[in-house]
Amino acid sequence: MTASAGRSLRAPVIVVLAGVCAALHVGKLPPAITALQAALGLSLLQAGFLLSTMQVAGMSAGVAFGALADALGFKRSMLLGLGLLALASAAGGLAQDVTSLLLLRVVEGFGFLLVVLPAPGLIRRLVAPERLSRMLGLWGTYMPFGAALALLIGPVWIGAFGWRAWWWVLGGLSLAMALWLARAVPAADATAAMAPTLPWSERLRQTLASPGPWLVATTFAVYAGQWLAVIGFLPAIYLEAGVSGAATGVLTALAAAVNMAGNLASGRLLHAGVRPTRLLATGFVTMGLTSAAAFAAVDAATLPPALRYAAILVFSMVGGLIPATLFSLAVRLAPSEQTLSSTVGWMQQWSALGQFAGPPLVAWVASRSGGWQWTWVATGACSLLGLLLAARIAALLRARTHAPMPDNR
Repeated sequence: MTASAGRSLRAPVIVVLAGVCAALHVGKLPPAITALQAALGLSLLQAGFLLSTMQVAGMSAGVAFGALADALGFKRSMLLGLGLLALASAAGGLAQDVTSLLLLRVVEGFGFLLVVLPAPGLIRRLVAPERLSRMLGLWGTYMPFGAALALLIGPVWIGAFGWRAWWWVLGGLSLAMALWLARAVPAADATAAMAPTLPWSERLRQTLASPGPWLVATTFAVYAGQWLAVIGFLPAIYLEAGVSGAATGVLTALAAAVNMAGNLASGRLLHAGVRPTRLLATGFVTMGLTSAAAFAAVDAATLPPALRYAAILVFSMVGGLIPATLFSLAVRLAPSEQTLSSTVGWMQQWSALGQFAGPPLVAWVASRSGGWQWTWVATGACSLLGLLLAARIAALLRARTHAPMPDNR
């Protein structure tokens, strides 16, 4: 790689790292639940609210914050979001009660949205068109990478220094990330070149009136709901099976981390000319089959534990083809250049809805059946719906190839 090529890739990689930094705040809570129960008297119900609060923020305000990011400018939006994460996390380390921590978690949720929603649009402006698919594939790793880091580092850090220091170090990391982003990402490329001219209400109307944002958003919902349901309940499933807590943490972190391989592969495959809907279909079919292999209990046909865990790894890894592909499609199917963030925001809103609804659905199935053996029915239904949505996306893409493309698309 030449020196100029290296410099051209530095800024978008920093944007991806900012997303990872924001994702750490999503994943920082699960390792701290036991410590919070001891320190603040956190109940299981309150823990559930703390876990879901950031999803509620995305579920209720994703598209609105996307429109706000379009108005602020991509770089300024990310800087504001990182600043909110830094302040709320630093203040959270001083919290003396659960209510204060919950309110600050809401602020973190909005900060998270301001960081991640404009990132795909900013990456689009920072890289050459021939590199866009690969870089969006890298962007798709921000959430599994951040979650895996939090699951691996959090227990060790909290055990050594306490949960408050965990909040403070992530707040400091967010501040450092904001300073790095401010210095390293060119302001002209990030904001001024293509400033929005439409009012936010018109950008919102265009987004919600177009079929493309709806299709990528609902597809993301059925993916995210089943992925989080499986990965999120792995610790409980393994603890029930007698696996030690330390081993459970490592197994769960690995299952989350391998999702990055699918995201990266998606970027390369899109760059090589593979149709995005083929990648979506591959991801959904694989998730449906591997969840059945991992959870279905059919007497002699049931797989041994090692193979069940291998099926979970394939579920997460090949499923990783889906999010990066959807980010690429969101850039292509946004109704205009000025609605990129609102389109990603709508996708984030539905992703949050899927993450909010998926785990309770799987938990309800498990409670009704007395075990996890019917989990594959819920995840299989999500995969089937994902295949139907992928077919609709394919039809929309075919229609667009025979129509004039606005905004240099």
